[in-house]
Amino acid sequence: MNSDAPLTEDGLRHGAEALATMDPDLAPLLARFGVPPMWPREPGFATLVQIILEQQVSLKAAKTMFERLEQALRGVTPASVLGAGEDGLKTQGLTRQKARYCYELAHRVAEGELPLDRLHQWSEPEGRKALLAVPGLGPWSVDVYYLMALRRPDVWPQGDLALAVALQEVKGLEAPPTRDQQKRLSDPWSPWRAVAARLLWVHYLAARGDYAGSGR
Repeated sequence: MNSDAPLTEDGLRHGAEALATMDPDLAPLLARFGVPPMWPREPGFATLVQIILEQQVSLKAAKTMFERLEQALRGVTPASVLGAGEDGLKTQGLTRQKARYCYELAHRVAEGELPLDRLHQWSEPEGRKALLAVPGLGPWSVDVYYLMALRRPDVWPQGDLALAVALQEVKGLEAPPTRDQQKRLSDPWSPWRAVAARLLWVHYLAARGDYAGSGR
């Protein structure tokens, strides 16, 4: 499996079946829920803004904020964000910090410092370095972008709280695993760690009555 090639629906199914074979704790998830959703996102600026909004808040709250921003700006683009300015972003419910992050991202994309349309052509280390240089884009944000927008099959989102809780429940741990513990648990799932994350997200949502088999 080429870890730089985008995950396809066939690859998602194959990866889920391989994980169920290699890990008896994941097999019941596939048996109960079937192949997890792809949960794809369109690569580009708007998705990165949405990921910034998702930091430290619920997905539902972030989605509401993004939709409000999209409506107010008539589209979330570098030009519309720069036009609104940080103060304009804050009037749509963004915190001062997130407004600054989104504005700085828009500036770098508009100035050509971060060519998002070519990111998929770069090696993953090069792409990650470019994204991590943007204020507000940390390892979790970059991992989620690579997993959902670029659909890389072997990405594990560092520090994802839902995955930590899901791992605790599925693995029968006494507490949610730390980042180092998550790495040790997820490394054996390579080259399908992004598929394992999707299986565990399904478990997390279903256990809380929030899984309908579609959007996350």
